[in-house]
Amino acid sequence: MKKDIKIPPVKDVAIAIVKDTDEADQTAWYVYLVNMKNKAITDVIINSKGYGTIDEQEIKTSTLRHYFAEVKEQSFVKVETIMDSLFGLNNEFWVSFYIGKQIYDQKFVFLPETIKDENFTLIPIMDRRGVMIGH
Repeated sequence: MKKDIKIPPVKDVAIAIVKDTDEADQTAWYVYLVNMKNKAITDVIINSKGYGTIDEQEIKTSTLRHYFAEVKEQSFVKVETIMDSLFGLNNEFWVSFYIGKQIYDQKFVFLPETIKDENFTLIPIMDRRGVMIGH
């Protein structure tokens, strides 16, 4: 039954991690969903978790779940704050959404130590620098 469900590849949607300042004027890192499509995506669900090994100890973070009724075309939404102490882990973001009646599903994984200034790029739509996965 599951094999009968056709899920096309995800294009023009990305997860970006950007360094910014918070309300207390402290440096903070934020995760964003970037919709580069020319149409809105709806019923967006994002599951995030971290996992891996630090100092020879297996670590798994809690799974966080986020829901957005709609992310407009050519826009972005802030998903969550991410602590830089988690950058040594795999940081996984599983994104599911609809366009019309078609479901799309994609896993984005930031590998350990990839979230750092030397990997920054210009994030489309946001016009800010950060680390991005997606097309």
